[in-house]
Amino acid sequence: MAQGQMEAAKSSFERLVALEPSIAEVHATLAAIDFKLKAYDEAVREIGVAEKLKPGLPRLDSLLGLSLAELGRFHDAIPKLEKGFKQTTDAPTRRMCGLQLLRGYTNLGRDSDAVQTALELQKLYPRDPEVLYHTGRIFGNYTYLTMEQLQNVAPDSVWMLQARGEANESQKNYDAAIDAFNHVLSLEPDRPGIHYRLGRVYLARFTENRNPADRDAATREFDAELEKNPRNGNALYELANLAAQSGDPSKARAGFEALVKQIPDFEEALVGLGGVLLDGSAPQEAVAPLQRATHIRPQDEVAWYRLAQAERAAGNREEQQRALEAFRKLHHSTPVGMRRPDEDQDITPQQLGSLPEN
Repeated sequence: MAQGQMEAAKSSFERLVALEPSIAEVHATLAAIDFKLKAYDEAVREIGVAEKLKPGLPRLDSLLGLSLAELGRFHDAIPKLEKGFKQTTDAPTRRMCGLQLLRGYTNLGRDSDAVQTALELQKLYPRDPEVLYHTGRIFGNYTYLTMEQLQNVAPDSVWMLQARGEANESQKNYDAAIDAFNHVLSLEPDRPGIHYRLGRVYLARFTENRNPADRDAATREFDAELEKNPRNGNALYELANLAAQSGDPSKARAGFEALVKQIPDFEEALVGLGGVLLDGSAPQEAVAPLQRATHIRPQDEVAWYRLAQAERAAGNREEQQRALEAFRKLHHSTPVGMRRPDEDQDITPQQLGSLPEN
């Protein structure tokens, strides 16, 4: 068994069972070997024998649940798997029970239970590729089913129209997204967030085609959002960012400073403000907002890079080197194109731009 020679191990344990048929632990071990060999019916049979000989043997419930799940007997498997997932202290067994619970709940139509288990699995194994793959599928399936139910319940509601707009936006079907969001506004002109969503669609299209008309449309929509809700920080951020990209540093600085005053922990705005200050006449002024940005989100490579530039402008060589070292460590570990703002912010992230070779 230790060498992974399961067929040979099974043969030996079967001879041992023939000699000593009343030892529960031998049957339990044989069940574990059968499970490894994918002989799930035989594993279930050996577990039954072991439980009769010595009720309460550890891990047998989990092994039985896993074997029943592999046989597609989810009604019988789930109570055992739930116990294994919630009570076992053995991490590999708990992981296997959790993954099989996802299968079982999905097959039995218990989608909310599957989502809850997926959330728990992600907390326990946040860097496990298999867990991430299966939990991602659960979340995607649940989203689809929820949207399907929304379509059935209220196909002409503003909620369905908004969902349709967001779906088209994510698929880069910009014209359809614009139509859907405008339809929402025709039904509820004061609905919060819709002008912002329209601005984001126009901005995404501008990023692809560089048509100034889309940039101007995005600006109008962000302005319209602020007329409805002056405290929409995301809209104010996008306007400031557009001003910076359009070569209007005064407007950009005013926008970022107003936003940081309104929301002091808006990390992307702090980084944006730092970038504008770096390009101005007193780049050392960028130190303070960029230091705060790295404190709020230490994994932001753009903040560290700009902080290194600001510390250099301020003559702080040691601090410059420390910031550069933090940047290099993050930069080499971040896949290209994976730089994102905070999860709860649907905004345009600050970018590094071109880096010097040295």
